[in-house]
Amino acid sequence: MKIYLIVGAFAAMLAVILGAFAAHGLKSQLTGSLIAVFQTGVQYQMYHSLGLILLVLVAQVMPSSLLVWSAGFMTAGMVLFSGSLYLLAVTGSKWFGPITPIGGLCFIIAWALFIFAAFKGLK
Repeated sequence: MKIYLIVGAFAAMLAVILGAFAAHGLKSQLTGSLIAVFQTGVQYQMYHSLGLILLVLVAQVMPSSLLVWSAGFMTAGMVLFSGSLYLLAVTGSKWFGPITPIGGLCFIIAWALFIFAAFKGLK
């Protein structure tokens, strides 16, 4: 789980950098709606970065393979969901749009696995 702690912290840092980049560097380059798309990616990346860190901390007191799988799905969700929104906003290509729901599904699976792990692990 150590790698997921590093990934979570790095992804949180990257979300701050990308948020600042959108607010200052992209504001004059993109339309308001595309900035909003980019910012949605940033928000979900930050939420799930913190979720990933939480998973690692919970795994320290309640080890479970379900939490490892949850961390993997959460990481995949960040790449697919937020990454596709970043690419959609920057390139304007609608081709990236269908990837976003796959990332959203990864987030849902990650949180469901977290719930199952909690039910199994808590006494």
